[in-house]
Amino acid sequence: MEIGNKKKNRIKGDYIWGYIFIAVALIIFCMFTLYPVISALIISFQKYRPLGSTWIGLDNYKGLLKDKLFVKAIKNTLVYTVFTVPVSLVISFTIAVLIFPLKKWMQTMFKAIYYLPAVASGVALSVVWLWIYDPMPEGLFNKLIGFLGISNQNWLGSSKTSMLSLLLMSWLSGHGTSIIIYIAALLGIPESYFEAADLDGATFFKKLRYIVIPLLKPTTLFLLVTGVIGSFQVFMNAYMMTGGGPNNSTTMVGLLIFNNAFVYADFGKAAAQSLVLAAIIAVISIFQFKFLGDDVTY
Repeated sequence: MEIGNKKKNRIKGDYIWGYIFIAVALIIFCMFTLYPVISALIISFQKYRPLGSTWIGLDNYKGLLKDKLFVKAIKNTLVYTVFTVPVSLVISFTIAVLIFPLKKWMQTMFKAIYYLPAVASGVALSVVWLWIYDPMPEGLFNKLIGFLGISNQNWLGSSKTSMLSLLLMSWLSGHGTSIIIYIAALLGIPESYFEAADLDGATFFKKLRYIVIPLLKPTTLFLLVTGVIGSFQVFMNAYMMTGGGPNNSTTMVGLLIFNNAFVYADFGKAAAQSLVLAAIIAVISIFQFKFLGDDVTY
């Protein structure tokens, strides 16, 4: 009995130390994640005022159904997501497959080159792209089309080209993380699979179709889910490049929430919009796991 009690005490002591070790992370989570979420939920039912808020129930949520700008922001965000995430996955996968056969030092060099924009400030990158899209002849794109005899275009100032400009910006940058993850997944494929394919006379594209793509499906699903979440929360591109214009053609939900909260000080409406956005992201993520992750094992 005495030995059993000592063992129980030792186990309890181990549990206590475990809780102590996670206490800091748990406190930070509660302070900077759980508390803000609960506060946003409460504020979403109020007409928020710094010196005294008024409880208005579901009025903020009901107003969203009649808010044409919110509906347009949802549509813009959906368009941005649909045309950004799949293209980004294809680009990242293609680059990773091209880098993978190279020597180790060359892989490292290319991974560093592609990941470098992720280290740079988003504001700095936006300034570079503002120069590229400059409507004056000094802008890079206008210089290029000038050689073809095409007149200058106001890329960000026209509702016809503003969304396309943001899409092009996303297609040509920001793939570094996905490329590194894909390369790491490629390194996890047993070499014996490719050797067996070589013995059967499989071509490069058959190896890609029957070995690489199926075995990278968990990685693709992970990048798809995280990519959709990130694109639904896009803010920096629209804020820095267009400010949501022209005619709200590039107003995303994240930018609209920011404007309502910090420009118009309508925190109740902004909180309601943020929770609706979170619900949309959750539903889409569940849908992706349910219909795309049936035969995926981790």
